[in-house]
Amino acid sequence: MEKSHFRWTNSWGAGHRLITCRLDELHPHPSYVLHHLAVPARKLAALAELGDLAFLEPIVITRDGTVLDGYARWELARLQNRETLPCIRYDLTEVEALCWLLQRHCRSSGLNDFCRVLLALELEPSFKEKASQVGKGHHKGSSNLTKVEGLDVRREVADAAGVSVGNVTKVKQLKSAAHPDLVEALRSGEIRIHRAWLWSKAPSEDQREELRRYRSERGVKKIIRSLVSRHRANGLPTIPDPGSILRRLGALDSRQLASVSVSVIKSTGKAIFVTEGLVQSLQPYQEEIPTCATINR
Repeated sequence: MEKSHFRWTNSWGAGHRLITCRLDELHPHPSYVLHHLAVPARKLAALAELGDLAFLEPIVITRDGTVLDGYARWELARLQNRETLPCIRYDLTEVEALCWLLQRHCRSSGLNDFCRVLLALELEPSFKEKASQVGKGHHKGSSNLTKVEGLDVRREVADAAGVSVGNVTKVKQLKSAAHPDLVEALRSGEIRIHRAWLWSKAPSEDQREELRRYRSERGVKKIIRSLVSRHRANGLPTIPDPGSILRRLGALDSRQLASVSVSVIKSTGKAIFVTEGLVQSLQPYQEEIPTCATINR
């Protein structure tokens, strides 16, 4: 079998033209729409800061106006009510157009692994057809033909998406087993394929709970990193030993303790993080905590 169907892109380059197109002549690739893909807001904001320089590079389109590369520039132009954009138009088949889209978005600034696998799976029928044709010519009478074809097709999809074969299998399972909230988090890049795949083995509501817990922990960690960073930057003294803090907590009455929330975060090492509000509640005992740190707001 040919090393990779996806490497057909190596021969592209002939039959292209630099033209100017009206925005209403352009449209996204059908697979881009099918999988609800979108340009991240942060990328649009960064592009907008460039002003007119953002539109110097032409976007890549097919003969019928399908956008292959330059979705951020196209979206920004629409938001700014621009009328036209410079475009490079290629004569490509539907399969070649999807391959091009994948190739251009395998860069670090492009679509994440999950989104690329979704798009690459749209190429699966053409990969299967090619594997079947080539396989029948080389493996006539082989009882392992179906297995070989299956492995080859999965490898083709993985190569097209720029991921491992294992991730292709996981995404196929996620498409049928993952809660919609997990799928949306995968599209946005909030969670990785493997994490979502592990969660998808649980019932639907348990998957949502895992995502909620994950977001909560990330939020807590972000706050802690911010506070610790500000604390170090200000060169403030540190809170004394844990034993001293725990003794002061033990001296609080039940009403005061009831107002203290406790969260568990996944982190390496052993540490106690104390909020400014809790430190202030220990003020009656400050004679034994002379170096207590506070975070200036």
